[in-house]
Amino acid sequence: MTPNTDLNIPLFERAKALIPGGVNSPVRAFKAVGGTPRFVKRAQGAYFWDANDQRFIDYIGSWGPMILGHGHPAVLEAVQKAALEGFSFGAPTEREIELAEEILGLVPSMEMIRLVSSGTEAGMSAIRLARGATGRSKLIKFEGCYHGHADALLVKAGSGLATFGNATSAGVPPEVVQHTIVLEYNNIPQLEEAFALHGKELACLMIEPIAGNMNLVRASVPFMRRCRELCTEYGALLVLDEVMTGFRVALGSAQSVYAKSIPGFKPDITVLGKVIGGGMPLAAFGASRAIMENLAPLGAVYQAGTLSGNPVATACGLATLREIKKPGFFDALSARTRSLVDGLAAAAAAEGVPFSADCEGGMFGFFLLPELPQNYAQVLKTDGVRFNQLFHGLLDRGVYIAPALYEAGFVSAAHTEQDIADTVTIARDVFKSLTK
Repeated sequence: MTPNTDLNIPLFERAKALIPGGVNSPVRAFKAVGGTPRFVKRAQGAYFWDANDQRFIDYIGSWGPMILGHGHPAVLEAVQKAALEGFSFGAPTEREIELAEEILGLVPSMEMIRLVSSGTEAGMSAIRLARGATGRSKLIKFEGCYHGHADALLVKAGSGLATFGNATSAGVPPEVVQHTIVLEYNNIPQLEEAFALHGKELACLMIEPIAGNMNLVRASVPFMRRCRELCTEYGALLVLDEVMTGFRVALGSAQSVYAKSIPGFKPDITVLGKVIGGGMPLAAFGASRAIMENLAPLGAVYQAGTLSGNPVATACGLATLREIKKPGFFDALSARTRSLVDGLAAAAAAEGVPFSADCEGGMFGFFLLPELPQNYAQVLKTDGVRFNQLFHGLLDRGVYIAPALYEAGFVSAAHTEQDIADTVTIARDVFKSLTK
């Protein structure tokens, strides 16, 4: 496609004149990889088509929600029916109860749940709830874990062990993040030191069990076990951010994966999003009845939202969850994702390209590194120049992966064996062309 025939270019120019960076979420602007973003016209199954009507095999799936693929018939039918009944009421509906029952039935660590409209909203509400329930102010998060763009969470690690964070966004005053402690992911000694120093002041520890915003890095079982033990010992609440992993890596979400290795494991608060909305703006947070009853109108922790429990979004999410509950769904999805990861690894090895990859359920990540990284500092060692070459090589050949080396990828139930095989063949061709 020559520049003068690429219809994405004039669209991007129009967008940049009206919208900061031309996009409504920063990573979409392709700044990390260069070039012009693809403006999507339509999507179906495992594919989308851009302004030029070029088809792409889609491995971001709206950053995770489209676990069934685009335009699944059962989901479309549910959404169309709900839209005819009304877009928004600002009053309760039976469907909110049905969705809550469905989620709580699949994630037994929660006894009550509150629906909201975005992962950021769910994450910041969970922290407020933890602070209200414990009467404490401080919280722990981990470098490389993203919990939305709430002010208190936009921080990076300080210079020493268990230090308080510094804001990583303009517009966040230092006093807003003074209670946020940022630690290295998978670093048990540092975690223990932080609790020894601040344990009695900690409201919560918030963590992505399988981080998806430093590509894909999973918490080790010993690390997750220690997070649970220390929270219990010091009276802090363990908050699992499963916005990305919830119903994506397993039917019981990531916490069910860890429960296989850690007997009795469960978080105190769970944050959900993406898949539970099926592509619509919907998220949630939940916990035990005792914790959740701190929320208004029962308790003193205030949280509200005009569009919370939106009737069209809940219809979309409910239909999605009912599909993924069907027998064999996750076995097939996991096998398809593993086939992609193993195929990419073999293609890279055949061309002598350093490569490591991991996956769980329908979520995957890879690095141009010989070994899987365990924390954000190790992720940063990956070869950004070669990743950009890989990204554009795949893009030019009709394969769409995340336009940044720090983002995980997603396989849907709509991806076929042929889609996987085609992707691997294309990837090997691109690996041949990477700068040696």
